[in-house]
Amino acid sequence: MTVFKGSAVAMITPFKNGAVDFTAFTRLIELQIASGTDAIVAIATTGEGSTLSMDEKLSVLQFVVERVNGRVPVIAASGGNNTEKVIELSRSAEAIGADALLVVTPYYNKTTQAGLVAHYSEIADNVDLPIIVYNVPSRTGLNVQPATMAEMMRRGNIVGIKEASGNIEQIVNLAAMCPDCDIYSGNDDHVLPVLSIGGKGVISTIANVMPEAMHALCDAYFKGDTKLAKEIQIQMIPLWKAAFCEVNPIPVKAMMGLMKLCEPDVRLPLVPLSPEDFKLVRETLEAYELI
Repeated sequence: MTVFKGSAVAMITPFKNGAVDFTAFTRLIELQIASGTDAIVAIATTGEGSTLSMDEKLSVLQFVVERVNGRVPVIAASGGNNTEKVIELSRSAEAIGADALLVVTPYYNKTTQAGLVAHYSEIADNVDLPIIVYNVPSRTGLNVQPATMAEMMRRGNIVGIKEASGNIEQIVNLAAMCPDCDIYSGNDDHVLPVLSIGGKGVISTIANVMPEAMHALCDAYFKGDTKLAKEIQIQMIPLWKAAFCEVNPIPVKAMMGLMKLCEPDVRLPLVPLSPEDFKLVRETLEAYELI
């Protein structure tokens, strides 16, 4: 069961005066859909889900599902390091009407590879929604090995993985060992390499500021225009570097503030960009004629 094919935006959560800014959220959702974005991921890493209260998470998911209104799939990020709480949020997302779940590996307490199988299997047994595993070792300290993913996919509703390990060899091995797994790039600079080994698309941070380009990259590849896909991937290198000059989503929110899309506010422990990096971000946007 493929949840989506193409470019999904890992959407920021806009804040204003300390609260979720639903007015800005409306603008951002409409911008994404008008720009061809193929799916919307809510309350994930870029959406600062770890600093949202449970009530805020449910309010955001309810809002996004209702506003999108079936135009593209809505994927709820429900992962965490407490299996019981992950199941609770996953069930709530399912009841709200999300189309799929993005479930990050347990962080801090971590687990073994056998523990990963047990964790994801327990979640899969308690919901009917398709599940995309999120593998991001740089944040979690835990890597999903290809053999582990193959084992987890024996559960019918574990259908894909967002691969942000940065390890192309591992992703190639994953494609070989799990031919039925929908692989999505979790890194904006690896979209074309992942597509080239059969990947289904990307879950993108950059799509918050250049949704048309990320959609166009995937669309070009799927239509057989690998030359254009390569050109777009290369053209986005300076933007990607600026967007990750500090911890995500600090830079991308600064970009969106400069573009007048929303306030650049982040929640502690995140803090605003340093003056040096703010200058880099501003100059990069100017070079792309985004401001």
